[in-house]
Amino acid sequence: MRAGPGARYRIDWVYRRRDLPVEIEREFDVWRWVGDADGVHGWVHQATLMGRRGFIVQKSDATLRSDATDSASAVAILKPGVVGRIRSCAAGSDWCNVSTGSYRGYLRRSQFWGLLPGEVINP
Repeated sequence: MRAGPGARYRIDWVYRRRDLPVEIEREFDVWRWVGDADGVHGWVHQATLMGRRGFIVQKSDATLRSDATDSASAVAILKPGVVGRIRSCAAGSDWCNVSTGSYRGYLRRSQFWGLLPGEVINP
């Protein structure tokens, strides 16, 4: 992550973990101004970003459910720091279909960072 939109700007931060989600807030040529779940902002080259949507569990454990309801069986308990892929989020739903490692199921939107309020992700 750089201080400005170009290779001549200093490197402020190096991400060492794959699949961490970021929010793209601005674009300048091939550079993207992004923010992460911790509120860190900076410029990254578009080639370092992936086209798929991800999430990160933040403050507390999140229960991955087999269906989009609190009464569905637990597939896994995801600890803070777990990252994964957002597969779909329907309009008006509090639940999203996600996957992480070999697990797949549903998380409440409030249990992770990686979406804008009311955002829809189609499969």
